[in-house]
Formats: sequence, structure tokens, C-alpha cells
Amino acid sequence: MKERFSSRHVAFLGMMTALVFVSNYARIVIPVSIGGNTSFTLANIVCVLSGLLFGPAGGLASGLGSALYDLTFPAYASEAWLTFINKGLMGLAAGLAAYAGRRGHLDLPMKKGGYPRFLASAVVGCIVYYILYFAKNIWYNGMLVEGLTFQASLAILPLKVSASIFNSVIAIVAAPPLAVVLLSALRRSHLLPERG
Repeated sequence: MKERFSSRHVAFLGMMTALVFVSNYARIVIPVSIGGNTSFTLANIVCVLSGLLFGPAGGLASGLGSALYDLTFPAYASEAWLTFINKGLMGLAAGLAAYAGRRGHLDLPMKKGGYPRFLASAVVGCIVYYILYFAKNIWYNGMLVEGLTFQASLAILPLKVSASIFNSVIAIVAAPPLAVVLLSALRRSHLLPERG
């Protein structure tokens, strides 16, 4: 019986978790008068990249690395579980879209679709994340934590949209070419693990 994940695959996922964690430090936090903060961050690039490189399992690295980052800051620690879900589903969605209907080696999307498939998958991952992120800001941050009405919580959302659009555009532009380059390098060096 073939193992679902090789030790090499687990090592790559661990490394990706560490990269997601570190990339969260590249951020500019912008205070919003009501409803917490928003930020410009490069972490979304690495979260999407994780799914593009390692398929749906890359979602685990996306969620875990981001949640661990949240746990290092007392202000974010209480939301680490939500971050794990949201960022994890971002990487999972990108990975599912990139590897839909394919099994075996991780470079299959490169052989069948390549960059356009990765680009579409990055868009899918970002859309899933921002649906969850905006829902969290309305119901959890706005209504539960701040005690706002639904309408008031919804009215604050536009304050966070500009940073969100920037973060998603950067992830969509940067992650697909990085995935193509990294998968090519892994294939040439014979380090490409099989996908479960």
C-alpha cells in the first residue's frame, strides 16, 4: 500500500508552513476606527503558493503558518482558530482548483494547463478567502466582538476593501509565476514529491 504522504512531502509542507509564518511579518497594519485593523500583507502570496505547489494539502501549511503567526501576538491570538480556517481554505481552494481531477506528481498542472491553470486557481483561492474574511468581519468582529448591528457592521466593511483588493491582486499576480518557477526547479533537481 502506497503512503499518502512521503517524508519528503511532509518536510516540504513543514517548510511551507514556516514560510507562511514568516511572510506574515511583511505587513503594514492600518487602524480602522471601528471594527479592528486591516493590513497590507504579503502572506497571501505564500498561502496561495502553498496550494499551487502542494495541492489541497498546501491548505494545511497556509492555515497552520498563519494561525501560528496570530498566536505570537496577543491582539490576534483569540482569532487564531478563525485564521487557521480562513487561510487554510484559501490554500485548499487554490490547491483543489490547480489539481482538480489529477493524481500523482505535483507538476501535472504544469504539463496540462501550466500558468493559466495556476492563475485561475489563485483567483479561486483569493475569492474563497475574501468571502470568508468579509463574513468574519461582519459577523464575528462586527456583531459578536464589537456588538454592532448587521447594518453597522456591513457599513464598516468598505474600510477594509482597499487593503483586501491590494492583497488579493498581489497574490494573484505573484503566486502563479512563482509556482511555475519553483515546480520547474524541483522537477529538474528530482526533488518533486508525489501528491497524495
